[in-house]
Amino acid sequence: MLKIGEFSQLGQVSVRTLRHYDDLGLLKPARTDPGSDYRYYELEQLPILHRIMAYKELGLPLGTIRQLLGEPIAVEEMRRLLEERQAAMALQIADEQQQLARVAARLRLIEEDGSVSPYDVAEKAVPLQTVATIRQTVPHISRMKEYRCGELELIYAWLCREKLQGSATELAIYHAEDYQEEDIDMEVGYALPGDAEIVGGAPAPVKIYPLPAAAAMASVIHRGDMWGVVNALVALYRWTYANGRVAAGPYRELHPHWRENEQENFGDVVVELQLPTMPASED
Repeated sequence: MLKIGEFSQLGQVSVRTLRHYDDLGLLKPARTDPGSDYRYYELEQLPILHRIMAYKELGLPLGTIRQLLGEPIAVEEMRRLLEERQAAMALQIADEQQQLARVAARLRLIEEDGSVSPYDVAEKAVPLQTVATIRQTVPHISRMKEYRCGELELIYAWLCREKLQGSATELAIYHAEDYQEEDIDMEVGYALPGDAEIVGGAPAPVKIYPLPAAAAMASVIHRGDMWGVVNALVALYRWTYANGRVAAGPYRELHPHWRENEQENFGDVVVELQLPTMPASED
């Protein structure tokens, strides 16, 4: 016989929880001292406690758990359910981490309001570039990385088969006219060398086409957290309008010499943002 405190240590639950399970009839002690009302358990009761806690991790109410204990689920089914719950929790954690990063970026924007921008925006001419891209609609911002990296994997697999080295620059183009968290129209791809010989084109959904040149491209470099790119984007648009210009097309995000689908630490990246511009009078 194990004292209730010993059983709680082995089961990694509190004594208070064990008493609650006793009151509910979920897990009765093996013996209760009639004089002191002290509870004692047996080692053989640990698997029952483990099942109860596993059911709780699945988010099931105690009433349902009581019913399931009468008809135990096979270990294989329990493992499948727990793995599904684990995957769902991982997605939720990733989504919450993204939200925290966006909040942090928003706070930096508030802190920098009215102060000198840490970004140096420059204007340059960008020549026509041949690119291999995939354009898709991302259903929700929380799935942005999944979609982008999946598309890049397809492009890199094709580049490898064609033995094309490229320019070591990834790019993303945001086609939405306003900020969206759902149904995001975007394009990711890779800049190809000008002398690339491509036989038979690229397999769908990869598209090869000339990305137009821009005589006046506003450009800014962001270093740091990936979600902090929004701060650089604000600086880019502020510079553009402060200089009597307006956007002449969707902005581009370039990753010089690093691959998004291979990046492990998105807290320390180098990103160039480009915005084609024209005089406001031509708008």
